[in-house]
Amino acid sequence: MKIGLFFGSFNPIHVGHLIIAQSALNETELQEIWFMVSPQNPFKKKASLLGEVDRLRMVEMAVEGNFKLRASNFEFFLEKPSYTIDTLTALRERYPKHEFSIIMGEDNLQHFSKWKNYEAILNYYKVYVYPRLGSDGSSFDQYPQVIQFNMPFLDISATRIRELLAAKKSVRYLVPDAVWKYLDEQNFYAN
Repeated sequence: MKIGLFFGSFNPIHVGHLIIAQSALNETELQEIWFMVSPQNPFKKKASLLGEVDRLRMVEMAVEGNFKLRASNFEFFLEKPSYTIDTLTALRERYPKHEFSIIMGEDNLQHFSKWKNYEAILNYYKVYVYPRLGSDGSSFDQYPQVIQFNMPFLDISATRIRELLAAKKSVRYLVPDAVWKYLDEQNFYAN
């Protein structure tokens, strides 16, 4: 099976993430998308993250009922911080019959050379890239393993959602209904 790995903090997951995943399914040869909830991204401060179990729970709520989308806690059991190449290696060992690829935004591709063993990722894995507003491409666009796919331009961010919640404003319709209710019940990100 061809699996697209959508790595992220999902702090919190929002409708933009789901649109990206569905667009990847529609526009590529991928058969499933696994949302890889990162317990600690090496490029982000851990203090700004909601607990990994709560972020995973919200991803589970968001993808419930869609058999082509899966929430994954795989990185929870790996050394922290999480490095993509290490996760890919562990996944390949655990699921040798699957073919794994990465899904990332064009903005992340611009900084791909900062990733641990990025050359190995480009040599052994496809990288499906979706457009981002304000991104002008990168030097990696010409690699045969880097494949652009179409999707609507979105300007929805988890940062903005957290800001709205801290200001006691509604994020309804920016996140799936089940996530919206959970955020409200738990009073997450409120100051």
